[in-house]
Amino acid sequence: MAYRPGQRARLLYKLCLYHGRKGEPKGFAWSDYRDLIVAAHQLLDAPLVWCWDNLNVHLVAELTALAEEHADWLRIYRLPAYAPELKPAEGIWSLLKRVMGNFVVADLTGLVRIIKRKLKKIQYRPYLIDGCLAQTGLTIEHPLNT
Repeated sequence: MAYRPGQRARLLYKLCLYHGRKGEPKGFAWSDYRDLIVAAHQLLDAPLVWCWDNLNVHLVAELTALAEEHADWLRIYRLPAYAPELKPAEGIWSLLKRVMGNFVVADLTGLVRIIKRKLKKIQYRPYLIDGCLAQTGLTIEHPLNT
């Protein structure tokens, strides 16, 4: 989720599909996160505050180097090891799971289609994204002026 003061909140996402093929990655690599950070920065044309949990890939040296290299527009904060109440993305997953409970899918393609459709609906309802951000209780004012 991305938020710029004075503008509507935005939901930025990228799906990672795992087909069970040999050698296929099961999740995002550090380079996928790097690309997402850069894309968010370009879209918003503003400094970013990125909040992460302690997922292994979030702790790699390459992402730390990225943050240091772009300290003028990127701040990364690490959340406690287990703190779902501090992660706005948990609210998005909750909304997504709630609406998907009434669907039956026959294959991975059908599941992906439904997930994309529901995420797109959330994207166009900024009040839902605002609710997920507000639910965390986190506020960061002028993060790059510290």
